[in-house]
Amino acid sequence: MPSFDIVSEVDTHELTNAVDQANREVTTRFDLRGTSAKYELDENVITQKADNEFQLKQLLDILRGRLSARGIDVRAMDEGKVETNLAEARQKITIKQGIEQPVAKKIIAKIKEAKLKVEAQINGEKIRVTGKKRDDLQTAIAMLRKADVEVPLQFENFRD
Repeated sequence: MPSFDIVSEVDTHELTNAVDQANREVTTRFDLRGTSAKYELDENVITQKADNEFQLKQLLDILRGRLSARGIDVRAMDEGKVETNLAEARQKITIKQGIEQPVAKKIIAKIKEAKLKVEAQINGEKIRVTGKKRDDLQTAIAMLRKADVEVPLQFENFRD
């Protein structure tokens, strides 16, 4: 029986490259030269530090540009609140990996709403979609690509 998996993952190598490029751009930008603005990457958490909140917004804009240039969807970013003290401002940005339960339920509801002859089930942080015909599965993929979902989706393990 044909099937495929729906996942939401970010390539960590591309994430590292994007953060490195953003750090390089910060050091060369005229308006940020001579400031303590920088990014730090730890696992799936990016911490951006700057002298004030305005510079943090500039850093966030640079990071979004670099992530999208490296093929990482900015919907995978979960921005934390800005922490400010006398010396610096910082913000933690978490990169979401996997599909959370409430989002997975919404995706399954959209599949059922389309009344396709496929079955979807939550399998950890993945969603497995099975059907009798390959065409039904391809229709489900096309429908989900057009749908407005909170997280970026990838489709893998398409098996006949």
